[in-house]
Formats: sequence, structure tokens, C-alpha cells
Amino acid sequence: MSRSMKKGPHVDEKLFRKVEKIAQGGKRAPIKTWARACTIVPEFVGYTFQVHNGRAFIDVFCTEDMVGHKLGEFAQTRMFKGHTNKKESLKGGEKSE
Repeated sequence: MSRSMKKGPHVDEKLFRKVEKIAQGGKRAPIKTWARACTIVPEFVGYTFQVHNGRAFIDVFCTEDMVGHKLGEFAQTRMFKGHTNKKESLKGGEKSE
């Protein structure tokens, strides 16, 4: 469900201040964050964020196409390892005496 238009986008204030501080300094080091629900605003374009996915930090480089989306959308939390082969699982499950 999306956020109400009258409320505006949710931007983590602490994260926004970090981006402003780096912009003044000129150095573009990755910014570590746990704020997956933070909306990407135009000021974030060109910066790299390390977004926590529950286990590790995933590097997310913000581009113009990402504005309006959430940081968490680009740091996947689930790893798909493929479907199992039913025939193989039947062979492996049987024990011969």
C-alpha cells in the first residue's frame, strides 16, 4: 500500500543529513543504512548506499530512474536457489538394506 500524497514521501532524516554532509565534503564514500523504507529523493542520485537486507549490506547505487522507489526494493532479502527435481529426491530418499 502506498503512502498518502498529502503526507509526502518518507525520507529518513538522519540519512538525508548524511547525504548533505557528504555533498559538502566532496568525498563519496558508501553510506551504511538500515532504513529500507526510506524513499529515494533526487538528492540521493549519484550516491552509493549499503542497504541491510537482514544478513548483509547490499550496495545500491542510486540513479534517476530509482527516484520515488524505496531503498529496500533494491536489496533483496530472499535467495532463490532453484526448484528441486522430484525424481532425484525420490532416489536420494530411499534407503536400501
